Amino acid sequence: MRDLITAVRDRSAPWTRHRRTRHLVHVLRGQAQVDFLPSAVTGAVFSVALCAAGWAYGLYGLLGTATGTATAHLLGVDRERITAGLEGFNACLVAVGSAVFLGAGHLSTALLAVGGSVLVTVVTAAVARVLGSRQLPTLTLPFCLVASALTLAAPGFAHLWHQAAPPAALPRPAGPPYALSFTDLWHGLFADVAQIFFMPQWYVGALFLVGIFLANRTAGAMACLGSLTGTGTAWALGAPAAQIASGAAGYNAVLVAMALCGVFLPAARRTAAYAVTGAAAATALTPAVTALTAPSGGHAFTWPFVLVTLVFLAAAPAFPRLRAGGEPTPVAAPASPTSSTSV
Repeated sequence: MRDLITAVRDRSAPWTRHRRTRHLVHVLRGQAQVDFLPSAVTGAVFSVALCAAGWAYGLYGLLGTATGTATAHLLGVDRERITAGLEGFNACLVAVGSAVFLGAGHLSTALLAVGGSVLVTVVTAAVARVLGSRQLPTLTLPFCLVASALTLAAPGFAHLWHQAAPPAALPRPAGPPYALSFTDLWHGLFADVAQIFFMPQWYVGALFLVGIFLANRTAGAMACLGSLTGTGTAWALGAPAAQIASGAAGYNAVLVAMALCGVFLPAARRTAAYAVTGAAAATALTPAVTALTAPSGGHAFTWPFVLVTLVFLAAAPAFPRLRAGGEPTPVAAPASPTSSTSV
């Protein structure tokens, strides 16, 4: 995937002359980095997509990304990471996740989103130090850690939990597979992309997909391939049609496919096949993670993506043919405490 960090170092562009404008661009890139893309245009499209699902979600996305980016700046994080948006995407997911799972209309949720966005910046640095020694990216692991902690803790605080019933629900055995209609199928293919931001609407996913293609056609193609793989695997294994149609069964596959072909490994036939294998594995792993997180409501977040991608990237050096086509240009520098390549 094309590296845009070198380009943004040039401060002769008109928009770089104003600090507020530069900060806005960095924030929008942070939103786009949820899907590995350091593009402010894509980030703006993502904001529109979130607003299409609900204006509050769009505001929470910008709030979280801006808070994470500002926190990284105040703590003196490497400027190139901030410029590329690598300090905003985990905070964006924390804020939007808080709005979705705790209710966007509560002041406590907004305060928690801000606090979580600050905290995830610190967690990102810690995770980068641990994984950087093994040349592995942080991905959305910081988000998963913070979001899991928040959803586990929230029911214990009356000012945070606004639901009528507790979240605990024991997993039930899957019933007989339901017929998957054509409408369910094409809804699911788009919703897989939207569910990365916890949105189940197919039209939101279509907007996200437009933003991805605007930044990088390879990334867009792999997002589509990942969605097809996730939907096909879920259907083959007998997942409920409602989960397939809402994208809940296949969104992790989208991220895995993009990560393993074009971002951390070169875009080639062998890596595409490797990515499809990983995408199918992430889809099969999702119900297991959901069962493990049942006490907090069964939120898998992006744990399947993180676990599968880290395993496949750790294994990749043992397969020389995966890199036969040459090393890709990464979104940012290899993982380290100050310059880790992230999702």
